[in-house]
Amino acid sequence: MVEQRTLRLGTRQWAPGEFAIMAVINRTPDSFFERDRSFGAALDSVGRAVADGADIVDIGGVKAGPGDEVTPAQEIDRVAGLVAAVREQHPDVVISVDTWRAEVGEVVAQAGADLLNDAWGGADPELASVAARHGTGLVCAHAGGLPPRTRPHRPAYPDTMADVISYTTREAERAVASGVSPLSVLVDPAHDFGKNTWQSLEVTRRLDSLAATGWPVLVAVSHKDFIGETLGLPVRERGDGTVAVLAICAWLGARVFRVHDVRAARAALEAVAQFRRP
Repeated sequence: MVEQRTLRLGTRQWAPGEFAIMAVINRTPDSFFERDRSFGAALDSVGRAVADGADIVDIGGVKAGPGDEVTPAQEIDRVAGLVAAVREQHPDVVISVDTWRAEVGEVVAQAGADLLNDAWGGADPELASVAARHGTGLVCAHAGGLPPRTRPHRPAYPDTMADVISYTTREAERAVASGVSPLSVLVDPAHDFGKNTWQSLEVTRRLDSLAATGWPVLVAVSHKDFIGETLGLPVRERGDGTVAVLAICAWLGARVFRVHDVRAARAALEAVAQFRRP
């Protein structure tokens, strides 16, 4: 196993073994989990998330799945002002922006973002250069080569986790070669992105092998389809399943957890930390 890195984002840092909670903040009117995400509602959600213990807030302006087209200008309009407002109201929180577009990354980095969360696996290779230029962190995810906002159709890998490890570590190394600090790069197996339920369950069970690469692992499993399909539950009833998967991922070495329910995640991760103490 490679030695685990300290993770540094913005003014914060987490030593190996420490967990960080990333709260989902949507500015998307068609999100699968939340609706009517006006500027004021989103800013209020940030305040609640920080009060509940969020270390990072992840602001998104485009729904992950298929839907109405959102141009780069529209995405910027949704997220850049919110980033600036959060930076002013919550100077110590780490601000992440969920985007795959370099032109969006450029604007939000100038507005105060600390992390660019690219869930689409480097679809725009210039995003790493933006992160390097502005000193932000970067998430390197595995989406199976899918274009942004598309769903997988019969995805197949000889070894799903081997593909995840190979792709994400290669992207992480490319980011560092572009000038991103190696202490500010995370890898994400990207559950449900380019994967069916069986494959998402496989990467969950084998997450320790991704953590063993030494790159800090981010997991974004909150209320996702693989949980719903496994348990036979609709989106709004996947909270307990989400907490269970978070605990498994934490035990197997994940470091950052993207969630909708910060308070429940914090309680679960604190319990895992207690159970792991020698």
